[in-house]
Amino acid sequence: MRLRALLDTDALGLRLLGGEDELDRAVRGVMTTDLRDPSRYLSGGELVLTGLAWRRDADDSEPFVRILAQAGVAALAAGEAELGAVPDDLVAACLRHRLPLFAVHESVAFATITEHVVRQVSGERAGDLAAVVDRHRRMMTSGPAGGGPDVVLDLLGSDLDLRAWVLSPTGRLIAGPKAAGPAMPAELRARLAAEHLAAARTGRRGPHRVTLGPTTYSLFPIRSSGHRPGAEAGRSAQGARDVRATVLSDWLLAVEADAGDWPAARLDLLQGVTQLISVERDRRDAARTVRRRLAQEVLELVQTGAAPAEIAARLRVAAPVLLPGLGTAPHWQVVVARVEWQDSDIEAGPAAQSLLEEILVDPLATGPEPSDRIAVAHTGDEAVALVPLPAVSAEHGGAEPEILADTLLESVRDPLSAGLDDDGQVTLGVSAAVHSAEGLRGALEEARHARRVAAARPGRVCAAGHQELASHVLLLPFVPDDVRRAFTARLLDPLRDYDRRHRAELIPTLEAFLDCDGSWTRCAARLHLHVNTLRYRVGRIEQLTSRDLSRLEDKLDFFLALRMS
Repeated sequence: MRLRALLDTDALGLRLLGGEDELDRAVRGVMTTDLRDPSRYLSGGELVLTGLAWRRDADDSEPFVRILAQAGVAALAAGEAELGAVPDDLVAACLRHRLPLFAVHESVAFATITEHVVRQVSGERAGDLAAVVDRHRRMMTSGPAGGGPDVVLDLLGSDLDLRAWVLSPTGRLIAGPKAAGPAMPAELRARLAAEHLAAARTGRRGPHRVTLGPTTYSLFPIRSSGHRPGAEAGRSAQGARDVRATVLSDWLLAVEADAGDWPAARLDLLQGVTQLISVERDRRDAARTVRRRLAQEVLELVQTGAAPAEIAARLRVAAPVLLPGLGTAPHWQVVVARVEWQDSDIEAGPAAQSLLEEILVDPLATGPEPSDRIAVAHTGDEAVALVPLPAVSAEHGGAEPEILADTLLESVRDPLSAGLDDDGQVTLGVSAAVHSAEGLRGALEEARHARRVAAARPGRVCAAGHQELASHVLLLPFVPDDVRRAFTARLLDPLRDYDRRHRAELIPTLEAFLDCDGSWTRCAARLHLHVNTLRYRVGRIEQLTSRDLSRLEDKLDFFLALRMS
């Protein structure tokens, strides 16, 4: 707004005492001060309000006005309540420094002036920003991207004083404010993502407001434009959109502000910002097309039993795309993911593909596209990732560390669980690294088997790796429930009944005995028993079950029964 507009507002009760030639100056903010030197709080363009408490005598006016002029303030407004009138020495100092000066009648509160200026400036900024956003949108939809989310967030910060972040559904930082200040902690980002996904599953319209500690955030969903994976598959026969189709792949805009009392114009502006960022998201998804196609071609060759030489040739094409400048053939690892929803006919393969691309990104990575080394295909409801592990020099161990299933989901489990609610499950399986095309078929089957093991576990988000497949314990989830119940009842029910009647603690004794690998002395020490007492209990276990704990087969049966119980 211009200074001239202040004089046209009768409710402010301002009188101009000097600086009539400077009334076209722009006001970008307002500040109230009674400090002798307020320079540290000034950035230029402010209307400074003062009650004159800093003035002790006439000599104080010159240095005070000089500080304001050097800081580039727009004007000074002095209250008349303290001294009854604005002193002549202050009027003269403002004339010397060409600083417009207003007198504020004692009946007018500084808060009234502040509220008026802030409302006017914010409205003008919003209009200016809307024009910039609209221009930016036209540029992005008709040609190369104009800077992406970073530019939009800079506009929000500079023109509306809003700190905002673009986050992935797992809480990974896509873009954030460049202004100095502490970065948003990973734990907070994950919490915001979880809150957003939980709210999205309810079907409520955004923005979703959440208060964490002393701060309120408004979460705006960045909706799919309809061209991203799963967007069309998530529509029913009536055309209604099923939020589950894209809830695990859509980004969100987290704004550090309470949008509950925002006017409609500001809400519309932020909705336009999310649409703008969605365009950029679609553009980046399109950039993954080549990598996805390469993964799809390799997957089809592996599944149809193509010759290793043909698969190796296709891998040689893929390696330079995924790892530019790579001189030697990498090792490969296969990761399989599946998203399943209860009572739904959603085609989950595209959503699993997008989610797997997100999960495989280093959780500490920031920026829009750190997944250049990930190629993900999908078939049916399953997504398959081909992840290269380039060989390195011998002093570094000969190869990069493998992806580990037990840490893969560590940082994303909570947000994804919120999005899955009580009717969805995400399961992943990870293969061992293979060094040639001949090993890819086995790696794919290994990853798929590991994923089936993960699916048998409790929980909404589960993963299993090739290391676990070496243990027979992993076969237990595939035993039918009725067989498991009958097996455990036959072995353990006699012991449980005896424990209830005699408080003999045969079950704990059996667990400790097996855990000590059948060592009498170690087991007796662990249970704080005499060895003879332990021998009596083990004898009673053998008598009740007709088993012999000195035989490996019977030990294994008891071990499995305890694990299944």
